Amino acid sequence: MNKTEKVAVLGASPKDDRYSNKAVQALLNNDHQVFPIHPICAEIHGQRCFKQLTDLPDSIDTLTLYVGEEKSSELLEQILSIKPKRIIMNPGAENSILEEKALAQGIEVVRGCTLVMLRTGQF
Repeated sequence: MNKTEKVAVLGASPKDDRYSNKAVQALLNNDHQVFPIHPICAEIHGQRCFKQLTDLPDSIDTLTLYVGEEKSSELLEQILSIKPKRIIMNPGAENSILEEKALAQGIEVVRGCTLVMLRTGQF
């Protein structure tokens, strides 16, 4: 990893046992700028939460998904509208329609685990 990225975590959870929560912490530990997306929670690991993707103040390098296909399908237009450079579909967050539309817009799509990618230097 050579640079700090702006990373939005869709499905971020304030619960310590959730992988999305662990991802927020791991991203912070790796010096990334993290934008948790949660409709109710005010902050996670000291980072202000945003209610929805369109509330983000900055452009995003990576959007990492921790929501299932049904939820990401509901948010498909919102996801594409923020134009992330890359979308990571964590295990259980795969969505073929979103993947197809993102690739058509030139957005890189990775089916992988954010935590593993960080640990192995593939993020």
